[in-house]
Amino acid sequence: MHIISLLDIIIKWLSAIYDEEVLHDSIFIYIIIIFSIPILLIEWVVGKHNPDLKNKTTQAMVKWAFRGCSVLAGVSLDVIGMENIPQEGAVLYVGNHSSYFDIVLTYLCFPRPTGYVAKVEMEKLPLLSVWMKNIHCLFLNRDNIKEGMKAIMKGIEELKSGISICIFPEGTRNTNPDMILPFREGSFRMAEKAKCPIIPICINNSSAVWEAHLPTMKKAHVIIEFGKPIHLDGLSREERKFLGAHTRKTIQEMYDRNKKLI
Repeated sequence: MHIISLLDIIIKWLSAIYDEEVLHDSIFIYIIIIFSIPILLIEWVVGKHNPDLKNKTTQAMVKWAFRGCSVLAGVSLDVIGMENIPQEGAVLYVGNHSSYFDIVLTYLCFPRPTGYVAKVEMEKLPLLSVWMKNIHCLFLNRDNIKEGMKAIMKGIEELKSGISICIFPEGTRNTNPDMILPFREGSFRMAEKAKCPIIPICINNSSAVWEAHLPTMKKAHVIIEFGKPIHLDGLSREERKFLGAHTRKTIQEMYDRNKKLI
């Protein structure tokens, strides 16, 4: 079966079971997933014999795949502030979000195992959800408080066990090229309860790779900056109360500064 025909079948299938927003996400994802099936099978076999080795090989393989995606897309990536990531212990990464490539590119930068917080709809996607669970991703249900809290508690457990977590608290992909959307405060509880530092991540120009000119991809210069750690015990009561707003302000300042470097 030709790849184009297979993609057409997948798109029609997704159209029948998902709403428009999730469908848009799914089409992009499944283009990549088609080519990753053999790797998933290898990981399944490895996991049967050595779960710890599976964790290590999964991280390595995902980085390899994401590096290939960035090269094929023609991304020129500059990374600033890697020295701000602690050499030991888990952290809560917090970033702005305007592109699918935010995940691809940030994952390449993380020095240690890191999972992402994703919308719960992503858990319905066959194959992809397996990959996501293998790299410690969490599925957050924002419409169900009880289920949402379960995801937050799971994130706290991961952080305490040494697995970092990355969140994009704007809650959606932002199409405003100048202003970062307000941050949702809920996920910041993970840092409070796990007593871990927050690492602000500022991503500039990632939407220029794909979203700015769908459906084609174009070469683009992307800048990722890791800000200085935010230690909660060093914040005022007001800053801790509105931790999301405090972190957003920090990232917005980085974003405005780095726009001049694009």
